[in-house]
Formats: sequence, structure tokens, C-alpha cells
Amino acid sequence: MSVTVNNDYGLIEISNDVIATVVGGAATEIPGVVGMASRHQVRDGLNEILNRENYARGIVVSQEEGIIVDVYIIVSYGTKISEVSKNVQERVSYQLEASLGVEADAVNIFVHGVRVQND
Repeated sequence: MSVTVNNDYGLIEISNDVIATVVGGAATEIPGVVGMASRHQVRDGLNEILNRENYARGIVVSQEEGIIVDVYIIVSYGTKISEVSKNVQERVSYQLEASLGVEADAVNIFVHGVRVQND
């Protein structure tokens, strides 16, 4: 499945993997986000933090009436989860518009874990 953008010059199809890479990169830039989590934790491994090549396993893009992005993250212990989630929503929405010209109708954040950082 892909997102279709129609403009004056023609049709642009953007793959969900491209969207997942942009969304995952934007989400992991936010302070307090340890990494991306898999949306199928039992199948993929409970403690796995996804690397850049696997962001698509932690992001669901659906296009029904509009574009809806579900982002599965792991946050750092001691952070305010609501604030981190809000920052991820804002950053993902901005990055989709700036990079791909796609406006998301909803960005849903699912916190799948809290990780204690061992610095």
C-alpha cells in the first residue's frame, strides 16, 4: 500500500516504507524517546528496539478517509510520557509535511515500554 498525492504535474505514489523511515527518524529525534518498538512485540521479540532499517515494523500507515499514522515507541524512564508523546506527534506531523508534502489527519502514539538508560 502507498499514499497517493495528486498535484498539478501528475501523480506521486509514496511507499509506506518511505513514510515509516521519515516518521521513525522524526520520532527518534525527540528527547525521551529511546527508540521504536515493534507493533507485534510477541512475534518480533519483547525487548527489541528497532533500528533504522526496521522502522516499518513499528509504524502503521493507513489511508481511509485521510492519512493516519500509528507510531509505537519506547520512552526513557523518568520522562513525562504525555509530553514526550505530544512532542512526537508534533514532530512527525511537521516532518511529513516538510519532507513529503503529506498531511496526516492523525498521529497516534503507542508507548510500548519504558527503558532505564545505562549511560
